[in-house]
Amino acid sequence: MSEEKTSLLEFPSAFPIKIMGVAQDGFAQAIVDIVIKHAPDFDAASTEMRPSSGGKYLGLTCTIIATSQTQLDNLYRELTAHPLVKMVL
Repeated sequence: MSEEKTSLLEFPSAFPIKIMGVAQDGFAQAIVDIVIKHAPDFDAASTEMRPSSGGKYLGLTCTIIATSQTQLDNLYRELTAHPLVKMVL
């Protein structure tokens, strides 16, 4: 069975990724750079940003066109490894 057939997702499909991290200069750009590395057609201008009520954290939603489970796995791995990222959903 191929790797793509083991996923419950169908590819290609729009896939929103939510990233929570420390609100500091460069955070959003670093995340966008990682997303573009794994999804080169991602439009950075489509990134949704929501600051936490206290302003300490920033939530980003990046909707990519996912092409494979491997692509998503690699993207999640790199995002969760970033030192400013607290959570990826």
